[in-house]
Amino acid sequence: MIILTTDRLIIREFDISDAKAMFDLNSDKEVLKYTGDVAFESVGKTKDFLSNYPDYEKNGFGRWIVELKGTNEILGWCGLKKHEDGKVDIGYRFYQKEWGKGYATEAARACLEYGFELLELEEILGNSAIENKKSIRVFDKLGMKFIENKTCDGIEDAVRYRISKNEFLK
Repeated sequence: MIILTTDRLIIREFDISDAKAMFDLNSDKEVLKYTGDVAFESVGKTKDFLSNYPDYEKNGFGRWIVELKGTNEILGWCGLKKHEDGKVDIGYRFYQKEWGKGYATEAARACLEYGFELLELEEILGNSAIENKKSIRVFDKLGMKFIENKTCDGIEDAVRYRISKNEFLK
């Protein structure tokens, strides 16, 4: 199901047919370097993850596949995640060959707009390892502001950014 489109991108829900692409993405050590995540064990385990992904039903949103318009090539994923504490963050992960093309910023901006306008969220956070300068640069481009150093998802040297609905929509 398509959630959003931008000038260059289609942002849609995960599908079990995405398993090989997601497995490949999460098999790249550079892609996972700052995430605190581990690679999927197999394409089969990736299919299990995708078929049991709870966030769409539980929260009405989640992380989504990002495709290039016109080719439907999977570039990575981006989306919103509601955590146990009720806070929502923006996250993204793209193949290395797609880094530096503005896809993360474009997709994340569309997801923030979705969160603020359709989900009526009041704020969205961004979490990153402090060494992940590229991810922090995306936060800056989105207008997010640094709020604190905070351990996040197993990453001890992490930073937290935030943007409010009013700041984003002004």
